[in-house]
Amino acid sequence: QVRLTESGGSSVQAGGSLRLSCATSSRTVSNNAMGWFRQTPGKEREFVASISWKGGNTNYADSVKGRFTISRDNAKNTVFLQMNGLEPEDTAVYYCAVSRHPMSLSRQTVTSWGQGTQVTVSS
Repeated sequence: QVRLTESGGSSVQAGGSLRLSCATSSRTVSNNAMGWFRQTPGKEREFVASISWKGGNTNYADSVKGRFTISRDNAKNTVFLQMNGLEPEDTAVYYCAVSRHPMSLSRQTVTSWGQGTQVTVSS
């Protein structure tokens, strides 16, 4: 199991920005997709964004398209989530995840989870 460490979560006002980071414990297989989920108490963990280490392809939930950007730094074995135009509805614990699939990430393909980082957006 790959160890993932998230950071960057904080409390911001609506319209603000945050940048989340996910550092891996070791070199990640280049063709394994990675990404982010988020979860609010009482609700199921939902997909936010994914990126393929091999091809650099990205995918986003409809709710964050145009506002969030996922990226990676292979040299540092780190994945980022730049969140702009934050809304109160974005408030959640954000989890980094590794997929067993090279191109896609879903709840069913996750092999490793990070511990989560809290994002709170106030109106």
